[in-house]
Parts: sequence; C-alpha cells; structure tokens
Amino acid sequence: MALIGMLITGYLSFSSLGSDAPLFCGPESGCSVVQNSSYSTLLGLPVSLWGFGLYVLILWSAVTLPPRLKRWQRLAWLSTIGLGISLYLTITGLVVLDAWCVWCMTSQVTMIALFIAVMLRRPESAPGMPWMIFNRNLALGALFVVGALFAWQNGLLQPPENPRLKALATHLDESDARFYGAFWCPTCQEQKRMFGRSADRLPYVECTPNGRAGGLAFECVANDISGYPTWIIDGRRYQQVLTPDQLAARSGFVFKEEER
Repeated sequence: MALIGMLITGYLSFSSLGSDAPLFCGPESGCSVVQNSSYSTLLGLPVSLWGFGLYVLILWSAVTLPPRLKRWQRLAWLSTIGLGISLYLTITGLVVLDAWCVWCMTSQVTMIALFIAVMLRRPESAPGMPWMIFNRNLALGALFVVGALFAWQNGLLQPPENPRLKALATHLDESDARFYGAFWCPTCQEQKRMFGRSADRLPYVECTPNGRAGGLAFECVANDISGYPTWIIDGRRYQQVLTPDQLAARSGFVFKEEER
C-alpha cells in the first residue's frame, strides 16, 4: 500500500513541478482548484511531494527497522500522522475551496487502508505501554502536526504586518478601489499573499459567497465581473494580478520615505 501511495503522490508531484495537469484535472475541475490553491504547497514544495516522502518513510520503516515492536510503533506514528494530514486536506478542500480531487481522495483511501492494516497487524506486545497513553500520544502528535500545517497555510506564522503594505491597503480601501475575486481562485490567493497580514485590509469583494456553483454576488453582477481577480481603480478595470507597486501607481499612492 505504501508503494501505491508513492505512485500516486509521485505522479502528482511530477505534474505539479511540470507544466502538465494530472489526468482528470481539467481547467474547471475541482481537482484543478485544489492543485492550484495555496493549500497544495508547503514551504515552497508541493504537498504531494511531502506525501511521497512520508510514504517512503513508511515503506522504509516496514522493511528495515528491527525489532518488531519498535517497527510497529514507528509505523503506527507515521500512518496516524499521514491519516490526520490527509483528512485535514480533504476537509479543507471541501469546506474552504468547495472542491475535491479524485487523486487526493485516492491517496486518502490508500492512507486509511494502510492505517487499518498497521493497527490490525500489531504484535502481541504492542504498543509497549498502556493503550490509553499510547493512543493519547498518537492523537496529540497528529493534532500537533495538523495544527502546525493549518497555521502555516493560513498565514498564522507570517511575519509582522509590513507598514508599507498596510499603508497601501488602507489607501486602496479609503479611495473606493475594489478587488473582486473568488475564494477558490488561485490567482486571487496569489494577489492576497503579496500583502501578507495586510490582506485583510484590502477592499475585497467575494463574488461567489454561495460556492463555485452558486450565483454571483450582486455587486459583481452590477459591475460585470467576468474573471478573477478584477481590480476597479478610479473607474478603470484591471483583470489581472497587480503587484503592490503597480497598485500604488494606478491608485496615485506615494509611499513615504520610510516605507520605500
């Protein structure tokens, strides 16, 4: 099963690092939304590549670590953490992105099967300590890893707010500029990431509050928004990602000397 997981995550990693989309991932598919979202990377690398590394560790632990009890404990830790991460990413895709990925679901089923297989094949002496303590440690370990992943992907570990970006975002809001986007739009997420912690200050308008398949927000219909992100600044429309310097130039904002 670890080999199956390696094949799936290896293929997804190869696709993410290359220019070809995975099979069954058309431009408008949920798979494409997930694969192109900020939740598909960690520390600049595809999450699938980290998953590939986890499956490699599981396979290595299964074939090389003696004695049997120590090997089972290592497999129990790795499979529990892998299951926790897989469930977190699936729930995030469904709740935050309103999308799901057939490849991600296949990998999750593989991880669930692997977790069950590990638990069913435990040696008689396992877990080597009281079950309550071992299960508690497993749960806390998985929660810690998932919590750290959640914090990183949601910007909770970002550096302090940049005064330069804060001033620009405040100016855009006060000058009645508008940034129209959708929560599932990869380029909208890219636009927000440029502002770090100041992204919440941007004059953002969510055009799909009822999900990807729902109707457009009235303000987006009234302004004939047809693509994301779309900026309207001083009556001019820009349907593209704009850097902070470009936004400053188009909105007539001049950075103070200490903000340059």
